[in-house]
Amino acid sequence: MRDQCNDLNFKQLFPPKAAVTDNTAQVSGIIDMLGYNSCTLVLDTGTLTDADATFALTLEVGDDSGLSDTAAPPATDLIGTLPLGSFDFSVDNLCRKIGYIGGRRYIRATVTPSNNTGNLFLAGIVVLGNPKNAPTANPPA
Repeated sequence: MRDQCNDLNFKQLFPPKAAVTDNTAQVSGIIDMLGYNSCTLVLDTGTLTDADATFALTLEVGDDSGLSDTAAPPATDLIGTLPLGSFDFSVDNLCRKIGYIGGRRYIRATVTPSNNTGNLFLAGIVVLGNPKNAPTANPPA
């Protein structure tokens, strides 16, 4: 068995919270990837009660801590695609993932609902790996 625990760090992307019942975009905090050479964003859906809602994922990256230099990452900097990270009403209680392999330091995710009059339960984490210094802190920092 190989150790993975000491090579990963986790940051909260979307904290668990009450259901979103409208089309308000859900914007994550800005994640600092300094010291890590890999990044995977994981979205976790709960029960989605609207029968025609869709939820589009977008990403922004930059080198400024406030993302004043924000840009959409090119497709070549992603493992997977934004449509694969997006979801609709039919994916109750499932996870979606997308990887970022670009050279920018900061990343932020947005999930934008359309036609949502039901409940959107969403949580998410960022998995940072391949640290420049290991082992990583436990609990994650």
